[in-house]
Amino acid sequence: MNALSVNEQPSLLLVDDDATFCSVLSKAMKKRGFAVTTANSVEEAIPLAQANPPEYAVVDLKMDGASGLVLVAQLHELDPATRIVVLTGYASIATAVEAIKLGATQYLPKPANADEIVAAFGHSPSADVELEIQPPTVDRVEWEHIQRVLQEHQGNISRTARALNMHRRTLQRKLSKKPI
Repeated sequence: MNALSVNEQPSLLLVDDDATFCSVLSKAMKKRGFAVTTANSVEEAIPLAQANPPEYAVVDLKMDGASGLVLVAQLHELDPATRIVVLTGYASIATAVEAIKLGATQYLPKPANADEIVAAFGHSPSADVELEIQPPTVDRVEWEHIQRVLQEHQGNISRTARALNMHRRTLQRKLSKKPI
């Protein structure tokens, strides 16, 4: 083995519109031996991928601007060997199937930690294998819907409660609980 291959780290493109999550996951993946490049949108990631197609990619599904599925297709077109893990807080069987068809290696619901992502890179997708995605519970769907509406109202509890036709205290109680 020559010195170049010892020092060469596998390239990883990390794309998520949550800058804090992106920063934390980037540090965790660097500790696991990846050379990480980050982007906060599909539009920002495409030129980076075209300039240097990554060996691995972690792509958020739902971002401002284009969907992560657009990037999955683009990455797969650039290099079919790229191992792509799609992360989402809005997991559904339909989007999981679409992501796999477009070239994703695995589809993980958020929150996912760095070890789960590294393990997902080793997954081998197959059209014959059933997806291991469990339908979300009613509590989980409610939590995700509340989070989505809260985000649309820039974290304003009162406006979110009105949009959900819910008493503000009820909303605060639901928000104080951990997601299922």
